Amino acid sequence: MSDPVVIESYHPEWPLLFLETGRRIRNSLGETAVRIDHIGSTSVPGLDAKPVIDIQVSVVQLKPLNSIVMALEAAGYRYRADNPDLTKAYFRESPGERRTHIHVRRTGSWSEQTALMFRDYLRRHPDDAAAYAQEKRRLAEQYRDNRQAYVEAKDPIIWSILHKAALWSQTVGWMPETSDL
Repeated sequence: MSDPVVIESYHPEWPLLFLETGRRIRNSLGETAVRIDHIGSTSVPGLDAKPVIDIQVSVVQLKPLNSIVMALEAAGYRYRADNPDLTKAYFRESPGERRTHIHVRRTGSWSEQTALMFRDYLRRHPDDAAAYAQEKRRLAEQYRDNRQAYVEAKDPIIWSILHKAALWSQTVGWMPETSDL
């Protein structure tokens, strides 16, 4: 059985935890990392979230992956070759460490840009962020012991917000902000 799905109120230390981990990644990858960004719910001030720091590392190319895997494993992260999302390389924390998800994506790719746009949209639209938090809390209660079902049940609200974010991005000429690290 996996850990229960728990949504916590926003913690101001989440950005600090990102900076600590992001610096470790920067020291490990150097200039291979074009961008290192705090993404996911913990990156949106005021948004309730699972206490998991999601970090996106943007690289010029994903393959060959050997040097990235070696560098991040040397920094204490485990490569998850079994991750089904082939648009990224996925890493997790070492056993006993704080829960961290590292998503390595090709710079300029749809998946890289979407994660940044989703984050930036929620940062600027507190009503949608609040609705997202409310739905996450409802689903966490419903799927407390089934993390995969929880993730899948979030799809409708995520796609709804992404649709709004795409329209917003066109009206404001959205471009990713400067990298977080």
